Amino acid sequence: MKPAILLLAMTFVAAPAFAQNVATVNGKAIPSAKVDQIVKQVVAQGKQTDSPQLREAIKKDLINREVLIQEADKQGYGTRPEVKTALENARQSIIINAMLADYVKKNPVKDTEIKAEYDKYKSQVGDKEYHARHILVATEDEAKAIIAKLKAGGKFEELAKQSKDGSAANGGDLDWASAASYVPEFSKAMVALNKGQITETPVKTQFGYHVIKLEETRAAKIPPFEEVKAQVAESLQQRKLQAYREELMKKAKVQ
Repeated sequence: MKPAILLLAMTFVAAPAFAQNVATVNGKAIPSAKVDQIVKQVVAQGKQTDSPQLREAIKKDLINREVLIQEADKQGYGTRPEVKTALENARQSIIINAMLADYVKKNPVKDTEIKAEYDKYKSQVGDKEYHARHILVATEDEAKAIIAKLKAGGKFEELAKQSKDGSAANGGDLDWASAASYVPEFSKAMVALNKGQITETPVKTQFGYHVIKLEETRAAKIPPFEEVKAQVAESLQQRKLQAYREELMKKAKVQ
């Protein structure tokens, strides 16, 4: 074979191998497959579309990173204890996240589960919302004294300034909320009131003693199912993941 023909043959043999890399940095190849993988991830996130400009930007970034990592390795940063610890933590996080993502794919939340959770929420919230005020004190005697002052003509908003919670600065105003938003003892006493009425006796809860006033009620504003479907699904999925973690913890032998 003549030298020119031999050189031409070698060029054709080497071309496919060269095409597998987008660049080499100090003899270290950057494979084109790595660019393809990053492009795929970026496009999947919906941020950009596959284009020559995107690929060129990714290529430059990979070259820059390769230059930096080579210099960092040369200076021995990879052998530092704190860097090794960070690398191990990152390795664990990546593997764990991959496992949990796979679990989510294999155990998706069903539409029936989402609808059931939405219906459960609706039943808990009920068909009413309540605008109430309260005064929270530490003892029953304090609460009784406040009720007596209110019956004598005292203003609720003024007396609420002595409340032991954040509502004191706002006249005891709790804004609009469903009955389910409160602890059972508070909720039961509140829903039994008529508009403008105040509890006749102190209401004891885990927080102390309450004097409650019901300002008014209105029909509950519950968002349509389709509007909150994605949020409910995400909440259920997180609950499944938490249950999976707890299951693994129960099986583990921890000493």
